[in-house]
Amino acid sequence: MKPYGKIDWAFAAGRIPFRTQGKEPEMTSHDKISVLNLSEEEAVLEIAVFYEDEAPKTYEVKIRPRRLKKIRFNDLIDPQAIRMERNFACYIKANVPVVVQHSRMNTGSADLAEMATMAFPDDA
Repeated sequence: MKPYGKIDWAFAAGRIPFRTQGKEPEMTSHDKISVLNLSEEEAVLEIAVFYEDEAPKTYEVKIRPRRLKKIRFNDLIDPQAIRMERNFACYIKANVPVVVQHSRMNTGSADLAEMATMAFPDDA
């Protein structure tokens, strides 16, 4: 299978609320990326998280060849846990082309659970 996707990705609309309604961890509010590695190599992602008032923090995540991995920003803790109730942006750089989808689940209200996604466009 040929590699498919891009090396560089950016998302500017991150925010994880404190409040959560429903059963945890399934209904915990979160931002998440789904990463598809179609190459024959392990994908190594450098995920840089930016805030309005501090230097970016970088996280490394590996994805086996020809696999999907879902990464909750809530679970990124080293070198620093993602800040709750703070706007953040994300820049992702991979060593091989990957497909990245960003999604958010906000369960802060008992009446509302929403999910918004941005997906990789097929421009082949």
